[in-house]
Amino acid sequence: MGYVQEYNPLGNAFLSTLAASLPVLALFLLLVVWRKPAPIAATAGALVAFLLAVLLYHMPAGMATVSFFYGCSFGLVPVAWVVANAMFLYNLTVVTGKFEAVRRSVAGLSADHRIQAVLIGFSFGAFLEGAAGGGTPVAICGALLVGLGFRPFLAAALCLLANTSPVAFGGLGTPILTLAGVTGLDAATLAAAAGRQLPILSCIIPIWMVRLMVKWKETFEVLPILVVAGGSFAVSQYFFAHQPNLWGLTDIASSVVSLVCSALFLRVWKPKRTWRFESSKQESASTSPLTAGEVFKGWLPFGILFVLFFALGLDRNHWVEGTQNEPRALGPVQTSYWIRVPALHDRVARGDQVLPAEQRALPIEKRGEPAILKLNWLTTPGTVVLLTSLISIAALRITRDQVKTAFWTTVRQMRIPVPTIAIMMGLGFITRYGGLDATLGLAFTHTGKLYPFFAALLGWLGVFLTGTDASSNALFGSLQKLTAIQLGLNPILMATANSTGGVMGKMIDAQSICVATAATDQIGKEADLFKFVVWHSFILASIVGAIVLVQAYLWKSSVPVP
Repeated sequence: MGYVQEYNPLGNAFLSTLAASLPVLALFLLLVVWRKPAPIAATAGALVAFLLAVLLYHMPAGMATVSFFYGCSFGLVPVAWVVANAMFLYNLTVVTGKFEAVRRSVAGLSADHRIQAVLIGFSFGAFLEGAAGGGTPVAICGALLVGLGFRPFLAAALCLLANTSPVAFGGLGTPILTLAGVTGLDAATLAAAAGRQLPILSCIIPIWMVRLMVKWKETFEVLPILVVAGGSFAVSQYFFAHQPNLWGLTDIASSVVSLVCSALFLRVWKPKRTWRFESSKQESASTSPLTAGEVFKGWLPFGILFVLFFALGLDRNHWVEGTQNEPRALGPVQTSYWIRVPALHDRVARGDQVLPAEQRALPIEKRGEPAILKLNWLTTPGTVVLLTSLISIAALRITRDQVKTAFWTTVRQMRIPVPTIAIMMGLGFITRYGGLDATLGLAFTHTGKLYPFFAALLGWLGVFLTGTDASSNALFGSLQKLTAIQLGLNPILMATANSTGGVMGKMIDAQSICVATAATDQIGKEADLFKFVVWHSFILASIVGAIVLVQAYLWKSSVPVP
């Protein structure tokens, strides 16, 4: 065993917690207060984390270095890969003029920007989150809203806000599966517990989005469609979350239900007046109506994306990827590779404070944390989006010059977000393998009876630190279960709170912020966007905490019993 984590290196819990928070503090000061470019802020935060891990936590410098590059690799392969390809797909629709049909078809349902924000940002974004995750909904929906006439900065903020309640089931159920893996709890039971919290948020988010755009008077004018969009999503989300064999497709199915119900409702109901941003041009009365063929070709790339993701979601691990021990082959190559990170895999051991009793009984040499870089190059969401682009190029007969234009536009858009995402993930992995994350997490366990409320905030902090709900579950899931047992609380509820509270942290993690600014051509305004959404993020996380608190003490029957 190369390194055993110690969570109180200064011998004082308060001082150790303060020290562990320095990377986050450095990132915040540089990005928000001093307004430095995101790559510089991320690099400084990673450097602070590295120095703390090596000098204060006594992690071997070589292992800290490897953990950083392990995180960078994770940021490049699954995360930046999907964002870049999503932007390429969008740019293809723009340079070919097909996006105009998408824009006008949405405007055909309603020219009202309040309604468009919900249909695109919330309902369609939830489909992309459920199918792919990894920043895809923020990238694609942010660009869509800008194309529909939204102010770029607000479009970014709206997509960050919308990309919350679906995140716990995002990426074909990956966060829940991760939570089940680190806690040993049943995945279907955890999904059902999440399905009794998230529908409440799904009813709130559409209203919150519109209120972010306009005053209460204008919000109430479109309340019926907000109830239909959010309510139909919530009912479907509750239903599918409780289906043992279908919960992984919860948000894909719920988004389709929400879109269909909203479209049908808009055929019989319209707001009394159409609200649009003053700077946005109205559709010209002389514009010829779209033909069915134009609408079909405009939405074809997204239809292909839906079919491919849905097909993979049915049984991805078995018939496409295989397993770590028995991967599938595609000719001379495997469809996935599991790379054990040298000098790190199984060489870092968690301390007793964050392990359940059965793992504390194991000898140190058997407590090693896995460090495996999974290169599922064929089925990773980014490859699926790229495949969608290639099929679309053939189906729509896109010219070589148009492909080149879309490609170089994407390269220019991604030149800053890609390295920032990689460095931020490197920072997160240093805190994870160095033990800084657990020091911060353990501080929450001293809240006693109020722990159910702070359990959600711990998940929120985890997503802010790591960038994904799955990573937050991997970091704090076992700690949540252990603390629940120590305090006599339901471990299912506390573990689920980590995931459902964590979704609100998606608004403020550096990965999402960078994706949002890149998609809306707002690069350099990351600090402004963070300051704009951070309080919305905290308030919504607190609402989740309040729900968990009620379930823990007043409505215990609403939580599955392990």
